Amino acid sequence: MFGDFAPALVSYTDDVLFGQVWERPELSPRDRSLVTVSALLAGGNTEQLTFHLAKAKENGLSEEELIEAITHLAFYAGWPKAMSAMSVAKSVFRG
Repeated sequence: MFGDFAPALVSYTDDVLFGQVWERPELSPRDRSLVTVSALLAGGNTEQLTFHLAKAKENGLSEEELIEAITHLAFYAGWPKAMSAMSVAKSVFRG
């Protein structure tokens, strides 16, 4: 996506974030996905949610679990952020 434009950022993303951090054994990929989706929602970073909701499903989270997590986070991260995240989830899951 940004390989020609920002090769260092792509390298850090691929090699460090997804290559080293995501591969650490202290958390399962499923747990890392749940934490990541939660952090993105809380920060209002819905652009990245499309990728990470799909990745969360690949890592073993069900649509129902992710919808429940978003619903739960409405009370901790804010209703507007949860509603925005739910809109992304609906397009990813039903799109």
